[in-house]
Amino acid sequence: MTTLDCVDSAFISDQTLDQLPLPSRVGKVRVGGVDLNNPRMRAALSAVLALAPSPMGFGVAQFRTKVQSMTGQCDADYTPRHAAYDLKKLRGKELIAKMGRSRRYDVWPSSMRAVTALHVLRHHVIQPVLAGVRATQPESPPTRPSPLDGHYYRLCLDLQPLFQELGIAA
Repeated sequence: MTTLDCVDSAFISDQTLDQLPLPSRVGKVRVGGVDLNNPRMRAALSAVLALAPSPMGFGVAQFRTKVQSMTGQCDADYTPRHAAYDLKKLRGKELIAKMGRSRRYDVWPSSMRAVTALHVLRHHVIQPVLAGVRATQPESPPTRPSPLDGHYYRLCLDLQPLFQELGIAA
């Protein structure tokens, strides 16, 4: 039930977006940051979110299989070494934690909220809004527009002058 509660209410702290790309430490080992512009890290975060409800946690093999199924990569493209390093980076950012002394991982409720919020922002807010702003001709309106469609349309119209003022080509 905690997992479902965390997915329902997404939350990102003020420093999360600034701290994610910076390197961190796991024990004495320095690891890279979590770059949300990297497709591999986005797939890793999505896989962690998908595996979070597992009551016994998840291992590297399950994580690797989930990432491969989400991205369509083969065994040679995403190796166990890649999966282990991605998990170590997520541990460095305290998004996941080892379960005791085992080789299994668990996701904290606060981390699930942050990962969910990052996923929703990127895939359901930023991408559609930028796609709508970039379009020179508005597409034909849906036959049954939802309130969400109206919000996206207004947001795209409001962002065009902002982008022009900032000198950003949309």
